[in-house]
Amino acid sequence: MGTPPWAPVIFSPFFFSFFFFAAGFLVGSSAGGEAFSPVDSYRIACGSPQKLTVHGQEFLPDTERSSFSLKSSGDGALSAAAAAAASLPSPIYQSLRFFPEPASYRFEIRRQGRHWVRLYFSPIAGAGSGHDLTAASITVVAGDFVLLQGFVFRGSGASFVAKEYSLNLTAGELVLTFLPSNGSVSFVNGIEVVSAPDELIADEAAALPAAAAVAGLSELSLETVFRLNVGGPPVTPENDTLGRTWESDEGYLHVNSSAARVAVDPAAIRYPEGGGLTTETAPRWVYATADAMSDANVTGSNFNITWVFAVDPGFRYVARLHFCDIVSKSMNNLVFNVYVNADLAIPSLDLSALKGALAVPYYRDFGGGELTVSVGPDPMADLSNAILNGLEVMKISNGAGSLGGAASARELLPEEAPQRRRRALIVAAAAGCSAALALAALCGGCCVLLRRRSRRAGGRPTPGCLSRSTAAAGCTPTARARPPPRRRRGRAGAAPPRRAARRWPPPPRAAASSPSRRSATPPRGSTRRCCSGWAASASGEPRSEQGLAEFHTEIQMLSKLRHRHLVSLIGYCDENREMILVYEYMANGPLRSHLYGAGLPPLPWRRRLEICIGAARGLHYLHTGAAQSIIHRDVKTTNILLDEDLVAKVADFGLSKAGPAIDQTHVSTAVKGSFGYLDPEYFRRQQLTEKSDVLCTRPALNPGLPREQANIAEWAMTWQKRGQLVQIMDQALAGKVNPASLRKYGETAEKCLAEHGVDRPSMGDVLWNLEYALQLEETSAAAAADDPGGDSTNHIAALPHLLDDPPAPPAGVVAAAAAAAPPARTTRRRHQRRLLPAGQPPRQVTGRLRRLGDL
Repeated sequence: MGTPPWAPVIFSPFFFSFFFFAAGFLVGSSAGGEAFSPVDSYRIACGSPQKLTVHGQEFLPDTERSSFSLKSSGDGALSAAAAAAASLPSPIYQSLRFFPEPASYRFEIRRQGRHWVRLYFSPIAGAGSGHDLTAASITVVAGDFVLLQGFVFRGSGASFVAKEYSLNLTAGELVLTFLPSNGSVSFVNGIEVVSAPDELIADEAAALPAAAAVAGLSELSLETVFRLNVGGPPVTPENDTLGRTWESDEGYLHVNSSAARVAVDPAAIRYPEGGGLTTETAPRWVYATADAMSDANVTGSNFNITWVFAVDPGFRYVARLHFCDIVSKSMNNLVFNVYVNADLAIPSLDLSALKGALAVPYYRDFGGGELTVSVGPDPMADLSNAILNGLEVMKISNGAGSLGGAASARELLPEEAPQRRRRALIVAAAAGCSAALALAALCGGCCVLLRRRSRRAGGRPTPGCLSRSTAAAGCTPTARARPPPRRRRGRAGAAPPRRAARRWPPPPRAAASSPSRRSATPPRGSTRRCCSGWAASASGEPRSEQGLAEFHTEIQMLSKLRHRHLVSLIGYCDENREMILVYEYMANGPLRSHLYGAGLPPLPWRRRLEICIGAARGLHYLHTGAAQSIIHRDVKTTNILLDEDLVAKVADFGLSKAGPAIDQTHVSTAVKGSFGYLDPEYFRRQQLTEKSDVLCTRPALNPGLPREQANIAEWAMTWQKRGQLVQIMDQALAGKVNPASLRKYGETAEKCLAEHGVDRPSMGDVLWNLEYALQLEETSAAAAADDPGGDSTNHIAALPHLLDDPPAPPAGVVAAAAAAAPPARTTRRRHQRRLLPAGQPPRQVTGRLRRLGDL
């Protein structure tokens, strides 16, 4: 059976050009719903002696002034020579009207509200004006808005320019004023003033993490700077119900090879019923084409599709992103992230889940400054792909109501001298009164404040910084420093969210990563370095390629999780290419230091069991307690941290992955983790399950050990199967361990190290066995306390080493293997009372570091 003629395909530019025109005959104007009919519609060919038809629309010469008027002095008209006209892209550029003095067009507005204003410019070379039009400085004012200020063709490299504006007109007429400057002239080739749907521009755009939300858009003037048909050819006004032009995105791709074009039959696009999104939002042609990842569905894909736009940094912008899932064959397959200016704008976007079907359009508006837009795979998704169908970038008018400079319309328009003097006097008087009132209020406030202070017996101590690292860096004080409260010791349970603190600026990098403050908490990974205070922080390495993805993953994970045995994320900061995570302070560092490190007292057997149980509870919560199961993928003793009470907490979620759905047995994904700790089944088949967290081995610290001891887990299992695990036990525990407890512990570790995942216990089963081993140890200790003169027959006596050379491994070989072995799935009912519902994800705060309660 062959491929359907309109199935999603990846094609060459030549084939796509054919596809576009063939589809045009098939669909034509088959957009859903009644087309928008503009009440006001003015199209003028300035300086033209006759009517023009441009893209199916009729432009009248400006000498026919029945519906509008022109007020000018000394204006003139020019037409391009035949040779020059042939090089111009449209007939609208073949004639113009120039103005040596200020001139204005007046249009009657029968329906107030949102209107398109389009201006066309092209300097026609030739005699007639007496001026070099390429050096003409053009300023255009529309009512209270400045559209252009001092625009000059010379040096711009362009031979023609089309400007499109969206204005909210509230008066009965629109006056377009053209102002020459610098002794030159002003000119215009064509003008359009056309009604637009009011609902086309929402009143508010979503905020990026580094910018405030943009509100009141419906009242502001906008300029369309870029409008792209992503993945397709230009869409001309004939194929857009609002007469818009959509250009191709090929010139804006950062890396052309990162994107592959995809298309479907435009008739397959289904606009949602009930309004809200229609063909006026964007035509079918835009939603029927897209750019998808060229390496789609490749495991381990780390590349995004990025579009780069050069914008004026003195203005704010709104970016409208158009999406339509035309690549998926079933629901919930396409999940991806959207980035604007390298900030995560939309995490885990699932178009089919939002709209309830495939091939249904969707768009989002974002406000901000300079612009780069990227789409890339969600590290939590099963398949790696991302798409974008269309993109619009609109400039927002500044506080002066200008889109072209700092001056307002009132400052630019000519005005009579008496009116100007009268207005200046009024403004000066109002400013003087306001200043006097402000000064009086300030003096009164100071007097009240000084009086209150004089009545105090003693002042409060000066506030300090929230953490030691910020105090050393000289931060601005915002709250009194205090150590974290000691937490009550308990067995298990989800911890309540920490109380919110005030905002404080991030410390300089020199203070945040000072060698004197670096510690092993939180764990040092390949992409981070650590420092500590009352809160521990980890800063990302700028040179690490995977650091940004792991940074976002860890924030997303930890912001949804709260548990006594999971490290709590207090806040984070992302500024000036720095990535800083702030955790609760873990005073006793990683478990690895207590098992293999020198200079620390050995942990008793009971404490080691409690640490293993704590780690098992944390991992069991990840597997069964969250809304969706989470697989850690990097369980090792370095990532099990101990607080001041030696309570174990699982840390480092940078490699975590969402677990399989209910109807799935595994997650297919690229292999990630630490060498020596990987599940061999996951490594071979790239199929990740919760059982991958259960198995965790570790290579020997000393590479010079004999071959049979190179893998500590396999070596320990050799002694376990002989029933002589005690022979390689930490000698610091000799004579202090109940044999039954050690035997149960060894049996549990042996089951966790099964070659195949189906043979391994769940995390709840591991937890149950560890708790049983602890119970056996406690029973033995109680019996010894009741019979202090006994012969300690329930304890393991000190035994000499039976191995020749080299001796047994460092302290805690077996404890390390079990600490790394994750817990299993106990009956959910048994542990459900200890779980806390996931919290809300934090908002990213650039330049300000907060606790999660503030985000």
